[in-house]
Amino acid sequence: MVRRARQKFFARRLTASVVILSFLAFAAAAWAQAPEAPTARYSHAAAFATHDMVAAANPMAAAAGRDILRQGGNAIDAAIATQLVLNLVEPQSSGLGGGAFLVYWSAKERRVLTFDGRETAPAAARPDRFLGPDGKPLAFFDAVVGGRSVGVPGVLRMLELAHRRYGELPWAALFVPAIKLAEEGFAVPPRLQSLLAADPFLRREEGARRYFYEADGTPKARLANPEFAAVLRVIAEHGADGFYRGEIAPAIVAAVHDAPRHPGDLTLDDLARYQAKERPPVCGTYRRYRLCGMGPPSSGTLTLLQMLSMLERFDLARMRPQSAAALHLFAEASRLAFADRDRYMADGDFVPVPVRGLIDRGYLAARARLIDRDHALEGHAPPGEPPGAHARAWSDDRAPELAGTSHISIVDAAGNALAMTTTIENAFGSRLMADGFLLNNELTDFSFVPEADGRPVANRVEAGKRPRSSMTPLLVFDHAGRLVLTLGSAGGPAIIDDVARSVIAVLDWNDDLQAAFDRPNIVNRNGTTEIEAAPDAQTLAAALSARGHHVEIAARSSGLVGIRLTPRGLKGATDPRRDGAAMGD
Repeated sequence: MVRRARQKFFARRLTASVVILSFLAFAAAAWAQAPEAPTARYSHAAAFATHDMVAAANPMAAAAGRDILRQGGNAIDAAIATQLVLNLVEPQSSGLGGGAFLVYWSAKERRVLTFDGRETAPAAARPDRFLGPDGKPLAFFDAVVGGRSVGVPGVLRMLELAHRRYGELPWAALFVPAIKLAEEGFAVPPRLQSLLAADPFLRREEGARRYFYEADGTPKARLANPEFAAVLRVIAEHGADGFYRGEIAPAIVAAVHDAPRHPGDLTLDDLARYQAKERPPVCGTYRRYRLCGMGPPSSGTLTLLQMLSMLERFDLARMRPQSAAALHLFAEASRLAFADRDRYMADGDFVPVPVRGLIDRGYLAARARLIDRDHALEGHAPPGEPPGAHARAWSDDRAPELAGTSHISIVDAAGNALAMTTTIENAFGSRLMADGFLLNNELTDFSFVPEADGRPVANRVEAGKRPRSSMTPLLVFDHAGRLVLTLGSAGGPAIIDDVARSVIAVLDWNDDLQAAFDRPNIVNRNGTTEIEAAPDAQTLAAALSARGHHVEIAARSSGLVGIRLTPRGLKGATDPRRDGAAMGD
């Protein structure tokens, strides 16, 4: 309970039958390579509605949002209810202990707004935070697990800010579905069951072990969370201040300070000072469409717009979908965009990110001319020099980025819509629990190395700074300014390529949204071309290798979620790699 944690601080300062069991061992083997680890593949059919829709990574969360819409709530109201239930049924991916970005279309105002709920580094954070005594970067999970990786959570402040601006139902009403579920309990979803069985760290943390596992160490089949229900009641009554300044804050700080591995330095003052921010959206064009999303500290929209702008010089619509010719071009555009991302993109409050220069049409036309139809660039592509940038002032970021995340897309009956990507970073975050919710490990999204070759890394750790993100919540508009698509994904830096590939599949190849999500993923983060294990993967790998790509085939755990707006109504889709759902009226 909140009271017990507070006393401690001040004294010291869907059913399991759906699961494909063979994936448990596979997930355990893959864990260290690509968290969130892949589990089963689910069969999702596109959903259809005529008035409104919620699409999320879990059916119980989507149902909570839909019920809020039925009560007269709007897209913002529904997003809050959906996020709170995700905290329970998909705790490995997001929750009150993490952060989020929200891209909102106000139909009445006909404008796009973006809200930043990214976590911040504590005031005590220093650039060498993730260097060992020998001056070398820590191993990834040595940095992740424990209190040192925990940033100040931001999602709740952001949701409160958005609700004050645009919410319609009372704040407290949005907490009712999650409180009810937390108190009555629920069957552990198949994907969560698989990840609990595979995770090698979670059982080592007392609070998480007690909540998620039986005495013999096996994952529980059913969960109830009265501690979290008590937290929600406090926030429902007192607003976000109950979390950041009230009786919940000491429990968060205690969990970080008392971590058995790598205690952290988060303070009550860090929590009290946190501010969510409204930021200007970043928008660009692709063919006849306008795309809008989040700017820095997210690198997602900037990198995606760079990729798509470079690919405009190629007639992808005439190419066979998923052909080696098309995917070669895609991987090369991604390689070049990630080169710029690693050099220039970080928290714009700390670093002069050349946003306009990075998406300048002339600059990207020149970058596109580096793409050869028949041959891959060798090794790592160097960054370009976009207008307004100081290329030689910075060194490249090689931060390890293995993330678990979730996405929510909503369209309400009034035409308001949102794309919200939310995360605690790695699967199960820092593995630390405070009053029934997991805390993030978001600080490991900073570069572990603060400088290289005598130059600083833009995404280095600094006090109060927000780590660079790959989250890419996106809204797409047609040439007449009508909203046609809201989407996003989970999956760490691969989010950018997964969302870009889906946009191309819909706009160039005329895919149904569900068909776009079902296609195998391909990623190039300025190096290896990673293709998803699929029936034709070996053939594709051979064709790409012949063009000079270094190719790896691996299972993937993307988390695409989206809604397409059509003249007949709303079509929702979710990633077959997760147990999501789209539903509406």
